[in-house]
Amino acid sequence: MDQKIISLAAEKTADRLQEFLQSLKDNDLANLLQNQAVKGKAAGALLRAIFKGSPCSEEAGALRRLKIYICGIHLVESGDLQKEVASEIIGLLMLEAHNFPGPLLVELAREFVGAIEEGSLTNGRSLELLPIILTALVANKENLAYGKGVLSGEECKKQLINTLCSGRWDRQYVIQLTSMFKDVPLTAEEVEFVMEKVLRMFSKLNLQEIPPLVYQLLVLSSKGSRRRALEGIITFFSELDKQHNEEQSGDELLDLVTVPSGELRHVEGTVILHIVFAIKLDCELGRELLKHLKVAGQDFSNNICPFSIALLLSVTRIQRYEEQVFDLLKASVVKSFKDLQLLQGSKFLQNLVTQRSCVSTMILEVVKNSVHSWDHVTQGLVEFGFILMDSYGPKKILDGKTIETSSSLSKIPNQHACKLGANILLETFKIHEMIRQEILEQVLNRVVTRASSPISHYLDLLSSIIMYAPLVLQSCSSKVTETFDYLSFLPLQTVQGLLKAVQPLLKVSMSVRDSLILVLRKAMFASQLDARKSAVAGFLLLLKNFKVLGSLSSSQCSQSIGVSQVHVDVHSRYNSVANETFCLEIIDSLRRCLGQQADVRLMLYEGFYDVLRRNSQLANSIMQTLLSQLKQFYEPEPDVLPPLKLEACILTQGDRISLQEPLDYLLCCVQHCLVWYKSRVMPLQQEEEEEEGFYQDLEDMLESVTSRMIKSELEDFELDKSADFSQNSGVGIKNNICASLVMGICEVLIEYNFSISNFSKNKFEEVLSLFMCYKKLSDILNEKAGKGKAKTANKMDSFLSMKFVSDLLTALFRVLLWRYTSIPTSVEDLGKKEKGKSISLLCLEGLQKIFSAVQQFYQPKIHHFLRALDVTDNEGEEAEGSVSHRAAFQIRQFQRCLLNLLSQEEDFDSKEALLLVTVLSNLSRLLEPSSPQFVQMLSWTLKICKENSWEDASFCKGLMNLLFSLHVLYKSPVTLLRDLSQDIHGHLGDIDQDIEVEKTNHFAMVNLRTAAPTVCLLVLSQAEKVLEEVDWLITKLKGQVSQEILSVSAGMSELRRNSEKYGKAGETVRFSSDPPVLFFHFLHTGKRFRVNIPIDLPVGKDFLCP
Repeated sequence: MDQKIISLAAEKTADRLQEFLQSLKDNDLANLLQNQAVKGKAAGALLRAIFKGSPCSEEAGALRRLKIYICGIHLVESGDLQKEVASEIIGLLMLEAHNFPGPLLVELAREFVGAIEEGSLTNGRSLELLPIILTALVANKENLAYGKGVLSGEECKKQLINTLCSGRWDRQYVIQLTSMFKDVPLTAEEVEFVMEKVLRMFSKLNLQEIPPLVYQLLVLSSKGSRRRALEGIITFFSELDKQHNEEQSGDELLDLVTVPSGELRHVEGTVILHIVFAIKLDCELGRELLKHLKVAGQDFSNNICPFSIALLLSVTRIQRYEEQVFDLLKASVVKSFKDLQLLQGSKFLQNLVTQRSCVSTMILEVVKNSVHSWDHVTQGLVEFGFILMDSYGPKKILDGKTIETSSSLSKIPNQHACKLGANILLETFKIHEMIRQEILEQVLNRVVTRASSPISHYLDLLSSIIMYAPLVLQSCSSKVTETFDYLSFLPLQTVQGLLKAVQPLLKVSMSVRDSLILVLRKAMFASQLDARKSAVAGFLLLLKNFKVLGSLSSSQCSQSIGVSQVHVDVHSRYNSVANETFCLEIIDSLRRCLGQQADVRLMLYEGFYDVLRRNSQLANSIMQTLLSQLKQFYEPEPDVLPPLKLEACILTQGDRISLQEPLDYLLCCVQHCLVWYKSRVMPLQQEEEEEEGFYQDLEDMLESVTSRMIKSELEDFELDKSADFSQNSGVGIKNNICASLVMGICEVLIEYNFSISNFSKNKFEEVLSLFMCYKKLSDILNEKAGKGKAKTANKMDSFLSMKFVSDLLTALFRVLLWRYTSIPTSVEDLGKKEKGKSISLLCLEGLQKIFSAVQQFYQPKIHHFLRALDVTDNEGEEAEGSVSHRAAFQIRQFQRCLLNLLSQEEDFDSKEALLLVTVLSNLSRLLEPSSPQFVQMLSWTLKICKENSWEDASFCKGLMNLLFSLHVLYKSPVTLLRDLSQDIHGHLGDIDQDIEVEKTNHFAMVNLRTAAPTVCLLVLSQAEKVLEEVDWLITKLKGQVSQEILSVSAGMSELRRNSEKYGKAGETVRFSSDPPVLFFHFLHTGKRFRVNIPIDLPVGKDFLCP
């Protein structure tokens, strides 16, 4: 039969073929086609013949064609056919689709839609035909019966797509269905229908099926709704990341994690690659991505997540978007830190806004995730890290100094951003081996090329990198040695920072160390002074960090080595015996510096003490060097006054007079080394009975210098009141240099005698005598200098060490605290005053400076500081919350002092009161805002302001600032501002003089003297801050509402489709295009579609307009 049909089809006319086909039953014809197709025997020729004998111009032929077409679809879907046969049948069916009349095309399309909804598709091969059928339907111009009405082909297609997108899709055909729609002519609204359906299917697929679906979705987005596609993809992975993090948050849930971390990151990486590839082909897709994540007009934090950050960093590989993306990320980072700073400083905002994850946390999470083969993200991370450090690092200010970052929690957002950049680079360096050399090279390039700008942040990063893995960096050591060649041209501070950073590498790489030594030796004899100073700095660092056998460990030192010094002894490859030879060679090189300029010698003297503490076995060489140098300027005869040859310290070259030998620094170095060595090293050598030798000589010399300096008069130095100290004459310049040396020597001897005094009366008398010598000379210089710029020229750095100062403060601090809190100012001896200040006031000033210094520079040690103050300390007390308790104890003492002072109406001292307020302000910062101690402090401050009326403007300003700083951390200051404003209004009156203002008395502190300008300006300033917070809050809420409206718009599309699909006969459904109308209409239709939109708006009397 099949051969007859094929032979009849070969005739010129189809009349006989039509007659024969009409004589057959449709089922027999279908069975024949099926058998031939399964056997693979000329199925294509048979199908072609049947279509030829079934013309659409005849009803019977059209129906037969339809049934055979449907039969062909079923055959393809059955999976029983060979691949070549199935492909041939699909090809024939595609060609014949355009020959069908409109009603039959509708029927075919419905057949497909029904099969998809019922899930009766077997392999989905036949879906290739649906785009052809829908395209033919659109091209059909006749009106067609559809449902209960008559529609055009275009409208029929729309209804079919609506039905298809509203129905159920089997998960295994989602990718094929999405791919199918790219070949269907779709309107913008239809693209949106399809897009929403595909995005809803994401959560129903296996993770490995997401990347191919995303690829097809991006191809489909070329027809429209690009932004919605990107938004949906980003939202899906954002929610998936949140779910994954929640699952991994507890150890007990690790066995229940639905998706392995590695699998999720690999899928995310593949999806990102698909998106980037699509953006390269479709520029509009890239523009829509940036629009979606733009900061302007919406809250950026709602749209940002680790996935979107990784996507943006990958997009930076496309040159046209690189600058835009980095600008966007920079803005988001700074905005995030500013928002965080604003939230931390306002209880009003904390109560209204939920604090989200900081963008910096998300970026560091991207760095962590990039270990999963995210090579396309890594380069963007490195570039972004350097951009942050370049843009927000410390800046150079007018006097040449830099604005350094502080370790306190009050860093400005820019400093946080710079620190984030360093963290990105450090973590990337740790994770990715391939990128390490590039990071190191870029850091070193910036150290060398930006030496005139502040580069401390790059040096800190370099130090962290080298500390992490000095052994690993041996492969990159050539980059470091190349940098050494530029040491002679770099500023001294940069050289010191660079060499400190590379110390761990010097201990594991002999080639790097040898290269550095060669460079330093050349620099030692360079013509430039800075080059020689750099050489000295480098050699001193080497001496400090290459320990000699037998040297004391750092734990045995009386003082800890500075935090800037590096300890990596665990990496040392060189034994201590070899180090000794190495160090002695360096000391020999450094001895040559003693014949160079004063600046070079000064650096040597400043560094020897640190070397001695670190390498105690070098003491003999170092102190012998110092002794030899000191003898050149020491008068050995015990009766000669003064005991030191100051004339030999000054160099005269024609009219130019300069300092040749910084004798005060030499003597300072000697006394530090001698005291430390005698107290730390010599006790350990007593049993060995080693000869002390020149140690005794140095001790005798210092003792002799002390006694003779006390006996000396200023006339012995030719520095009495009649001496010339002007800067315009050679004699004046010489006298100023001599005076500076004498004052420095006095300070050095004061510290030396205090350190060896063991609190003996005789030594303390010598200390006082030395101080009087210092004071006489200081008074003369101040008197001669007079006023103006010349006065500042005489200011010099103190030689008193921090150890000496801390020992004094340790002894004095408890005396200060006890004296001030125990002895009232009123009963103090009025005759005991210094510079017009009572002793109590001086005690209070000391306390205030100490509290400020501890908070500013020693934030991590505040707990230990407060604990040391508490003489009744309980060892069993828990550390948690103890800072607030201990601070509150100190606060109560100063509160009592202030109350006592306020009760003295006649003897009120505003300076003392202001200092007390400053101390209370410092201590109140240590209180936790949620603690009862904080509430007590706020209540007490409010009570003081309400009940006390003092007309001192400075005291009022300090107290009001304290009140505002406490109040904003507890609740909104709106009520407080209103009450203060009413008091100010009552005292000042109204602009319109005819209006009588009712006077209020909420705060007694507000009076005629303080109302304006003091309190008025403070209130205006605080009101401005509140308005800024409200403005920020409104902007944030607008961004949230914009996001919710977008969600509502998506819901409206679904509502429109369901209304058209399920609306009752005769019911008219109308929709407005106005977003607010759509928004409230959608809220009204909550019975069928439930959407919760939480919008917390503050409502209360403080927020109502009058």
